[in-house]
Amino acid sequence: MLAAAQSQGVDVGASIDLGDSFPDALAKSDCVIDFTSHHFTTELLAEALKQKKGLVIGTTGHTNEELAAIKDASKSIPIVFASNFSVGVNTLFWLTRKAAELLGPDFDLEVVEMHHRLKKDSPSGTARTLVEILADVRNLQYDNDCRHGRFGDVGARTKGEIGVHAVRGGDVVGDHTVIFANVGERVELTHKASSRDTFANGAVRAARWLDGKPAGLYDMQDVLGLK
Repeated sequence: MLAAAQSQGVDVGASIDLGDSFPDALAKSDCVIDFTSHHFTTELLAEALKQKKGLVIGTTGHTNEELAAIKDASKSIPIVFASNFSVGVNTLFWLTRKAAELLGPDFDLEVVEMHHRLKKDSPSGTARTLVEILADVRNLQYDNDCRHGRFGDVGARTKGEIGVHAVRGGDVVGDHTVIFANVGERVELTHKASSRDTFANGAVRAARWLDGKPAGLYDMQDVLGLK
């Protein structure tokens, strides 16, 4: 709410907590920014479709059915759906794709992420997106070609794998590094978040961008004009 209040031309129509009426709150607003739980997605989509309101969804962990419902809803209303709303991280997504295309198949690909000690899931949604970008460039599949850490006598690194490693500790908001390693040289792309404000500011930016857009499924790459 603070990020919205500090953004010029943005007014907070309503906020919602447990026990509040979501339909009433939505009626006072033009767009919903949702960072709750994927369990709320079905109700969120149903009411947004009913009232024809745009959505900015930053919640992760959706089931395949929930993801399909988001895609289906985007045929009728505009939705920005992203795993990370940081402007810097989305620039990292863009740079990762370009670097993978330019450096070619001779470079080994690894992703390392670090978050605070209380984070429950791994790898992070952002790390998964980075691996998916690399896999897309290499014509690989996340489920088949992603190697989650290494332990024991696993043998030499295969050419067709993408390593992803999760580190946990302290109060780290979120660090992500993409490593392109070849014989004799290495390229690293790194983003470090020191405040969660960056995610809130990006979500408000997405909501402003969504105003007046036609129905469709968008992400932060669209918001930032990186596509």
